[in-house]
Amino acid sequence: MNVIFETDRLLFRTFTIEDAPLVFELNLDPDVIRYTGDPIKDIDHARKVLEQTILPQYALYNHGRWAVHTKPGLEFIGWCGLKTRPERNEIDLGYRFMKEAWGKGYATEAAFATIRYGFEKLGLKRIVGRAMPQNLASLRVLEKCGMDYVGEEIVDDHPARTYEAINPFIP
Repeated sequence: MNVIFETDRLLFRTFTIEDAPLVFELNLDPDVIRYTGDPIKDIDHARKVLEQTILPQYALYNHGRWAVHTKPGLEFIGWCGLKTRPERNEIDLGYRFMKEAWGKGYATEAAFATIRYGFEKLGLKRIVGRAMPQNLASLRVLEKCGMDYVGEEIVDDHPARTYEAINPFIP
């Protein structure tokens, strides 16, 4: 297990191709993917997402979407992390959690820790976060993490409210 960092309650690790069943299971719940616009059809599709989208980010940018586990039992509850989007010239904060993990503060804890890691360990200058306007819970997470509202736009053919955090340690 390649642990990237931890919080008091959570452990963040890199995904592997063997995690395809976890990614598939996470995306089975229609409530989990209601506002994502990217359902996973089957385990082969989950494997393809890992191979083509998630795993290459680690090698190319030294960050990516990380598997999130609760401590101490190491139960997989979802993912959180950073994704470089060269076509937009930005680094995107994203998170997705099993419904059983909702309402416990995990998303806020994970997102805040990820922003901090991005600024302190990776030296990133700016991180953006987005959610569809109807996804009030996700918008609250971005606000609780101290991100500033930038505006509404269409991203990947979906309406999105965009927030940003600027690294205070980089002039």
